[in-house]
Amino acid sequence: MPDEQAIVEIVATEGEGKVPMGIVSVKQALDMPVADGIEYSHPDHEAGATDDFVTQEELAKLP
Repeated sequence: MPDEQAIVEIVATEGEGKVPMGIVSVKQALDMPVADGIEYSHPDHEAGATDDFVTQEELAKLP
């Protein structure tokens, strides 16, 4: 699991694009209910400045 204090961006998939929803810690992201179309920026990259997104399940499995 990645550092729980790392910051990630939440995005919702809308059509072919992504809509920013907010910035949270990895711990907060993992505590959220699972929802279709919601992804999180990869914690190894700067939140809000990356196009590398993962699902909640993938986020939980990252080293």
